[in-house]
Amino acid sequence: MKDVANQRYYLVREDVLTDAMQKTLEAKHLLSSGTVSSIWDAVKQVDLSRSAFYKYRDAVFPFHSIVQERILTVFLQIQDRKGTLAKLLETVTNTHCNVLTIHQTIPIQGRANVTLSLDVTTMTCELDELIQQLKRLDFVEAADVISSGAL
Repeated sequence: MKDVANQRYYLVREDVLTDAMQKTLEAKHLLSSGTVSSIWDAVKQVDLSRSAFYKYRDAVFPFHSIVQERILTVFLQIQDRKGTLAKLLETVTNTHCNVLTIHQTIPIQGRANVTLSLDVTTMTCELDELIQQLKRLDFVEAADVISSGAL
């Protein structure tokens, strides 16, 4: 086994994780939320072998658990309409993110680009849920995470 201090880490999308890795994350969530009280109950509920759970439990983590204080940079393409920036910021505020910086380009042909740097330390939802909330706004044409890191 490699020395943990010398290992490299990667951020990957959920859809490229193996089935066993995804089930390990589900089992860890069941345990941490108190839904189940034992590893046996957790792996049984998600249909995973205990050996697979032990293989991956210290190797896969949900994004939000990696660091305690984080900055997230989100790039959005929005339609230029009255009040769109206010609605966008309201959505961000409702998830308890703190806006650190806002950069908006001058609208061209009815569209503008907005880059938000957010402190997501106290965010009350998962990252993918925040992005989906932003994409559901009728004036948002695109929303993508362009960087994340510790404060």
